[in-house]
Amino acid sequence: MTETPLLPAAPEPLLVVDVQHGFINPFTQHIPARIARLIAEGSWDPILFTKFINIEGGPFHRFIGWHDCTLPPETDLVPEMAPWVREELVFSKPGSVGISSELASYLREHEIERITIVGIDTDMCVLKIAMDVFDMTIQPIILTDCCASTAGLQSHLAGLAVLARNIGAQQLRDAGLGDGFLAAPV
Repeated sequence: MTETPLLPAAPEPLLVVDVQHGFINPFTQHIPARIARLIAEGSWDPILFTKFINIEGGPFHRFIGWHDCTLPPETDLVPEMAPWVREELVFSKPGSVGISSELASYLREHEIERITIVGIDTDMCVLKIAMDVFDMTIQPIILTDCCASTAGLQSHLAGLAVLARNIGAQQLRDAGLGDGFLAAPV
């Protein structure tokens, strides 16, 4: 993974994926503080947020039998993100791990050519959104130390491996916020 400066030289778009109560566990609990630090020290504009909503009758209910993240507080963004949240820049993803049509329209309307992506789950939502953005011919930059998987380090690394193959390893960067840890700090 390539080192990149912690702070962008000029304002750049940042997309914070699904940093919500329902996805915080021992494998991801360090991510909100890292992202808050990244935002506070950086020059990000706009800061966009997604939140996953597991809709009744959707594929996670029907095919996997997973019924979490259907309502608040599980669908609420974590308090660490509150200083930067503007409701018009929060894009819900009802039943989908990928980019919503509203977010896709926003990116097109604002002619975004490159976007930095952080969040939860590396192997699912982060991966799918990055690949969707890539398919829109927008360059996705993934800050690997500001992403994690609720399923643990192996799933995070699997997501990074798939991303490296599908969007290019040069799109995977390190923000320098890992404090020497590859996995969630003990």
